[in-house]
Amino acid sequence: MKYRNAKRLANGMIDCEIEHERFGWIPFTCDPNDTGAQFDTAALHATMDADPATAAYVPPTQEELDATAATDVRAQRDSLLATEVDPIVSNPLRWADLSAEQQAAWATYRRALLDITAQAGFPHDIVWPVAPQ
Repeated sequence: MKYRNAKRLANGMIDCEIEHERFGWIPFTCDPNDTGAQFDTAALHATMDADPATAAYVPPTQEELDATAATDVRAQRDSLLATEVDPIVSNPLRWADLSAEQQAAWATYRRALLDITAQAGFPHDIVWPVAPQ
């Protein structure tokens, strides 16, 4: 099995690209315990593990961890906006049925979600606002 760009992962697996007979070079994560593949993954893993060209595992930097956490928080915030807020505030009929106090509560909730990234603990220590009833 031809492979290239092999790189060790923290969990002992190896990320690489393998040359597939039909699709050409495709990404593959080689797990030596995978019994569902159509080839011997343990043998491929052993070959890559013994290859000095296989890149060592490099743990992510704190900056990379922070960026990933920020992306995750933003995605969660965006999901809340799309599933909880937008169906109410973007629908003129539903919005008109709310009292002024309810509209203010939804507007405050929406603003609090948008301001998540301005919290002092962002992205690791978030205080999530509670949706109005």
